[in-house]
Amino acid sequence: MKSITIDDLRAGRDAPLIDVREDHEFASGRVPGAISIPMSQLGERLSELPDVAFDVICQAGGRSAQVVTALEARGYDATNVEGGTGEWAGRGFELER
Repeated sequence: MKSITIDDLRAGRDAPLIDVREDHEFASGRVPGAISIPMSQLGERLSELPDVAFDVICQAGGRSAQVVTALEARGYDATNVEGGTGEWAGRGFELER
């Protein structure tokens, strides 16, 4: 599984960012530009995933790692964001609300 750090993400990547946290988590604050596709809805929303390489984020990195593993098995080019939104916020980086 491919992974990047919060520093890699913050440095700027030319890849869509999919946030797999649940709707209430996403609404409470997200990395700017993140697109919400909750893990619980992913199976029914696969058609919404980008056709290009993309990054996957959750709160701490566990759920996104599970999602990336499952998506890679289906042929998607997905990368896990280690540390997740929790680390992003914990380091004082801007959140969208």
